[in-house]
Amino acid sequence: MVHVVLLGTCDTKLDELLFLREAILEADPNVGVTLIDVGRQDTQHDSIDYTHSKLVGKYGNGEAVDELPRGEVIKVMADCATKLVKELFDHFDGTYVDGIISAGGSGGTSLAAAVMRDALPIGFPKLIVSTIASGDTGPIVEETDITLMYSVVDIAGLNQVLRGVLNNAAAAIAGMACSYASLRTRGAATSKTRVGITMFGVTTPAVDVIRKHLESNYDVETYVFHATGHGGKAMERLVREGALDAVLDLTTTEVCDHLTGGVMSAGEHRLQAAAQAGIPNIVSVGATDMSNFGPKNTVPERYSARKLYEHNPMVTLMRTSKKEATDVGRFISTQLKQHVRDPAMVEVWLPRGGISMIATPDAPFEDTEADQAMFHAIKDGLTGSGINIKEDEREINNASFAKDIADALMSKIRRKH
Repeated sequence: MVHVVLLGTCDTKLDELLFLREAILEADPNVGVTLIDVGRQDTQHDSIDYTHSKLVGKYGNGEAVDELPRGEVIKVMADCATKLVKELFDHFDGTYVDGIISAGGSGGTSLAAAVMRDALPIGFPKLIVSTIASGDTGPIVEETDITLMYSVVDIAGLNQVLRGVLNNAAAAIAGMACSYASLRTRGAATSKTRVGITMFGVTTPAVDVIRKHLESNYDVETYVFHATGHGGKAMERLVREGALDAVLDLTTTEVCDHLTGGVMSAGEHRLQAAAQAGIPNIVSVGATDMSNFGPKNTVPERYSARKLYEHNPMVTLMRTSKKEATDVGRFISTQLKQHVRDPAMVEVWLPRGGISMIATPDAPFEDTEADQAMFHAIKDGLTGSGINIKEDEREINNASFAKDIADALMSKIRRKH
């Protein structure tokens, strides 16, 4: 039988959660529901499979949470629910779980999203009906595949609008769960080597060549990640989940944003996952000539005198300075050197002819001095690490460069196996 986890705060949303539960059962008679109460206080109802007290008693530290500040309650209940959902996903009771759904306001959404992000892998059906689904959803979804449905009205009493939304959500999660269960039963795993590639607009020509070359000449399936912050984090999450076999990290521009306060940072852990996993991993410096900001009037005042390039009305690029380029090089070399598990599986390629589409000779972001500073920082930082560095005179988007770097990755993949 297909099974869906329903997560919610029963002390404040019981009627709405019970309606959603019944709607899921009615949407497909082959779908069962497990209701988990993550509310502040205990609620008793025959349809609640895991009550607040049962959840906290088994997965908490034994302390009562109802007197804690609201933010702390959310953290505690999210931690308890994450432990339970992980167990359910591992079918510790013999029952497979095929989907998870929640409905709530900002607090309930924050709680449910934390559970979904931390307990479940990418590809597993996750849906939240939320009052804040039409706002800034980045902190909710992060680098995962959580589906959000805006509730339109507050989840505070059933009415015609909310019933319609919850019915749609029920049908959606039932359908997703059935599809997931079908794939699980048939076995959806690919026999092809799974290669992650990072891309940005200014490295797209290279990635297009790499992708076509790999898939045409090798038994490879490529996964292209847009290096917008969440893209880099998503790739690293999939590496940690064992969903990628190799990485061609062509575009490491997110490091620039992390160091300069740009809007597309992937955080301080960027470049760690593949190195730690010991999988074939070729790293380059695509688009490290730039940091990303929003419309031109949003660029911080401290950067007003810098070389800016309007990529489009919503994105303004700032050319990295010599000092920033040096910092980028040090970050890349430090991450690889400190976290590398198998130096033979890691290689760094430095395209001296240009590190992005707009950093080639006579292009807007040409700055040979800054590029050389970054290259020197990488070479100095990797001294004694056992990681090979390949300097190449071609630009990063040169088709022959793209094919050669793809073939180099395949050489490491063959050596690994």
